[in-house]
Amino acid sequence: MKETGVEKIYYSIGEVADMFAVNASLIRFWEKEFEILRPKKNKKGNRLFTKRDLQYLHMIYHLVKEKGYTLKGAKEYLKEDAKSIEEKIKIREALHNTRNLLAEINQSMESRLKEL
Repeated sequence: MKETGVEKIYYSIGEVADMFAVNASLIRFWEKEFEILRPKKNKKGNRLFTKRDLQYLHMIYHLVKEKGYTLKGAKEYLKEDAKSIEEKIKIREALHNTRNLLAEINQSMESRLKEL
């Protein structure tokens, strides 16, 4: 998932699709398939995804795209072990953020060494 850098309350389907590098049609499809995914809709009918929706999407993405689960398998897994998955995702996000920070530090140190 791509980092947005900006913390918002609601995200459009286009923004969400960009975050996961997928088509908006896949997000709409997952919305129909997974009961846990229920974004709000404005008066025009545009989907408004919250941070919680993004966490659910991240779980779905991880299971389907990264782990290779079928939709049926992902649904069953989410029903049985949703809390464990959320904890794993939080740990994974923390590790990802730590890796990015370490890469920035490494790049900074390399730049300073070149100056010497």
